Amino acid sequence: MTVFLWVLAAVLAALFLGSGAMKLLRSKTQLANSGQGWVEPVPAGSIKLIGALEVAAAVGLVLPPALDIAPALAPVAAVGLVVLMVGAAITHARRREMPNLLVNIVLAVLAAVVVWGRFGPYAF
Repeated sequence: MTVFLWVLAAVLAALFLGSGAMKLLRSKTQLANSGQGWVEPVPAGSIKLIGALEVAAAVGLVLPPALDIAPALAPVAAVGLVVLMVGAAITHARRREMPNLLVNIVLAVLAAVVVWGRFGPYAF
């Protein structure tokens, strides 16, 4: 199970590192033109904050336990991802973007599995 949690955390970290970097590096207009319609009513600063939180969570999922420095930060980062994905799911549900909503739910569940495993029976 520990290997499964490591793989799951690494996959989530890669996904959120890419997603967060995209939000940090692209302008609001570029994001909207690439199909991210949810950015239109959201202030640019909030989009950058979401991107920074995603990058921080990605780093927190893998780096602390890999370096054995405060490994308890990994499940905390996973909790942060669950919270972010709940917010994203609410946003996409309000906009009736069902494919995006489904992705957010799946990612929230995967992050919740990491939370359960690392706070519960398979803590570091």
